[in-house]
Amino acid sequence: MSQSRARDFGVAKMVGVALAAFGFAFALVPLYRIACEKLFGVRLEQGPAQVGEMSVAKQERWVTVQFDGGVNSKLPWQFEPAQSSMRVQVGRQYEASYSARNVGERAIVGNAVPSVAPARASGYFNKTECFCFTAQTLAAGESREMPVRFIVDPALPAGVKTVTLSYTFYKNDAQTAALESGQKPAGKSQADVARAAP
Repeated sequence: MSQSRARDFGVAKMVGVALAAFGFAFALVPLYRIACEKLFGVRLEQGPAQVGEMSVAKQERWVTVQFDGGVNSKLPWQFEPAQSSMRVQVGRQYEASYSARNVGERAIVGNAVPSVAPARASGYFNKTECFCFTAQTLAAGESREMPVRFIVDPALPAGVKTVTLSYTFYKNDAQTAALESGQKPAGKSQADVARAAP
């Protein structure tokens, strides 16, 4: 009888551990969001419904958005904004563009990491479409315009008059290696798109 009881206790422990692991995994998403917002001052992207609600609000407030771009030393690309700044009305959608060129001798996959300054404005700068959402592949010598669409939330703190959107491109070693070995990386180059066109 004690063996049966020990076996039942062991099964109950395994079921309990499995349920606890499931609960922990389920809680990771909101915990990650809270950590980003509270510890690092970064508000994650909002869904399309929330962005649509913001665009309905008409505000007469204007702010200046400055653009900056750079590349990590391991990535042989040139990357810069098409314009250095733009005056925008809060609550309205705008589009800015960056240009990238692969000056290396082979195709490379890169990822752009955005940052918004000042940190207290990052939660109010919403990108609705961005090249930073996916990896980008550029063939050797290829150039590309990379647009970003954004809305500055009308709830932006009153003291913030200027917001800086900055991107740093980093080489994606894993996807570049997959590209070199003949596997398909996540991003597409314009040359890939042109070859696939009928």
